Amino acid sequence: MKMRVLIACEFSGTVRDAFRRKGHEAWSCDLLPTEGSPEYNQYHYQGDAVEIAYGLQWDLMIAHPPCTYLSLAGANRMYVDMKKEKGVDQDRLSKLRNGEDFFNKLLNCKIKKIAVENPLPNYKFATNIRRHDQIIHPYYFGDSVQKRTCLWLKNLPHLKVTNLVDKGELYIKKNGKSNGSKWFMYMPHKDRAKNRSKTFQGIAEAMADQWTQETINPTIGVLE
Repeated sequence: MKMRVLIACEFSGTVRDAFRRKGHEAWSCDLLPTEGSPEYNQYHYQGDAVEIAYGLQWDLMIAHPPCTYLSLAGANRMYVDMKKEKGVDQDRLSKLRNGEDFFNKLLNCKIKKIAVENPLPNYKFATNIRRHDQIIHPYYFGDSVQKRTCLWLKNLPHLKVTNLVDKGELYIKKNGKSNGSKWFMYMPHKDRAKNRSKTFQGIAEAMADQWTQETINPTIGVLE
């Protein structure tokens, strides 16, 4: 069954193109212009994702809202000068609340099937976001990178592992502790945030394969 699919907050075209290759009417949208396959770049809305999600008819939406102020990775930045004893940075807290609002507008959109993707949130402060339904990594789907990715699902099943490979090399600091994947740490700093936001190909293919089946069992419950 051909589906109308919106990939919200995606400039790379990775997920959009995976659905297009499966024969679905997939569109991406982002404030940035698209950088996907030239043959599919015409299927991109440059504009506000919420307006496009609410203003047009879609069967499925996969959304990648900005995580800058929501992610647990920035937990220390929630405090003035990154020092807990100085109290909460109210400006950053306000930006986190705006991020929550955008996130929930996408998750609660009246589209039948929805998946929202983000890193693990800082639930201590992001109290208006419900718990995620699933955690995945690129190495579950053929890409040797460890990158914890949370999924919030509406009328969609958990993604099944398709090609379990090694986790890839970790970056080890001088103190002997790991500071994440080498894939992330060796990325040029000026492009790091932008490149890190791109969906890995294996995950995109799994979404296009598994979330467009005519008969699927929706997810039940929440995974901690």
